[in-house]
Amino acid sequence: MGAFEELTWRGLVQQTTSDNLAELLAAPTVIYTGFDPSASSLHAGTLVPLMTMAHLRRHGHQIIALVGGATGMIGDPSGKTSERKLLDADEVGANTRQLAAQLAKFFEAGEGPPVRIVDNLDWLGKLSLVDFLRDVGKHFAVNQMMQRDSVRQRFETREAGISYTEFSYMLLQAYDFVELHRRYGCRLQCGASDQWGNIVSGVDLVRRLAGETVHGFTMPLLTNAEGKKYGKTEKGALFLDGRLTSPYAFYQFWLNTADADVGRFLRWFTLRTQPEIEALEAGAQVGSGDRVAQKALAADLTRQIHGEAELARVLRAAESLFGGGDLRTVGGDLLDEALSAAPSITVGRDRFEGEGALLVDLLVEVGACPSKSDARRQVAAGAISVNGTPLASPSAETRLTTRDLIDDRLLILRRGKRNNYVIRVG
Repeated sequence: MGAFEELTWRGLVQQTTSDNLAELLAAPTVIYTGFDPSASSLHAGTLVPLMTMAHLRRHGHQIIALVGGATGMIGDPSGKTSERKLLDADEVGANTRQLAAQLAKFFEAGEGPPVRIVDNLDWLGKLSLVDFLRDVGKHFAVNQMMQRDSVRQRFETREAGISYTEFSYMLLQAYDFVELHRRYGCRLQCGASDQWGNIVSGVDLVRRLAGETVHGFTMPLLTNAEGKKYGKTEKGALFLDGRLTSPYAFYQFWLNTADADVGRFLRWFTLRTQPEIEALEAGAQVGSGDRVAQKALAADLTRQIHGEAELARVLRAAESLFGGGDLRTVGGDLLDEALSAAPSITVGRDRFEGEGALLVDLLVEVGACPSKSDARRQVAAGAISVNGTPLASPSAETRLTTRDLIDDRLLILRRGKRNNYVIRVG
């Protein structure tokens, strides 16, 4: 398949400014998409443009990833029902640097030409207001701007309204296309579907100022179960920075993808071929207890964002937690994350010193067993594991000492195959 045909098959093309994008993308083309530095990390929603760029790059196209160091200080009204909180220049600058580093890491491997990362503060920060209004603003009719979805919805909501600052955003983004066309010969802009008005404005401004025909297309938005845009400001946002969303939580998020969504996400977010994806969708691969398709999706994305070593660590943790294995090899930090919702108690270190704490007492205290007599029966029956390992000599008199603690602070008790309980040492 050609580039446009592949994107279409993957469901990554929603709107286009012309009908000949397949012809345009048949030869190497310079293409750009923008990223908003209103937070310090990219998030799940940005995976749609990121993977779209990765697919286009594999077809030999030159990709420009623009970080909005200037537009980030203005705020894009697209998809927002109220005014954004403006960030100061230092915060936007710090976010811009962090996003640029994330983008560089994302694109450092993979096929295709090296990706160019730019900051629109480099040109927008040097513009004179008078010159901008005279040379650019005169090409925008206010009545047409008011028809754009991002503006019209805010006008219709009288309680929220829209400031002149946000109203002017589309002029700035349109000028980005002009500048990228002038500097690098950029001929195509891609963005999420809520960017359609901004993209059309940029296409039109390049035609007016440069007399050239350029193009644009939009990609679908990643939405949650309620149909809301999945972004960095939504509750439970999934960030690509491992310090904000751990690799384990990232993997588990995609592992829990609904059966109805997993085929779509495999197309959007992986580099797997059409036959590979169709094979994963076929038969018992989706909807089975083994969740083969979801595991493939989660593994591919975790590897892409966090690397092979982190994926191996996450898989080892999952296998040890739910398939059996010594949890000492996992490490306390990852166990804290993986078992954050498990029943837990905190006890004093002195309980584990000297002779140590009776296992049956801890089982009752953490809620694994309703009584000491039940705890003794479970231990005798071999139903209790400590740190993922069955007891070598099950006994009601088994005691646990500081030598049994993971990272000198955690003890994981398991009843049966999957019921984990956490003892934290305070």
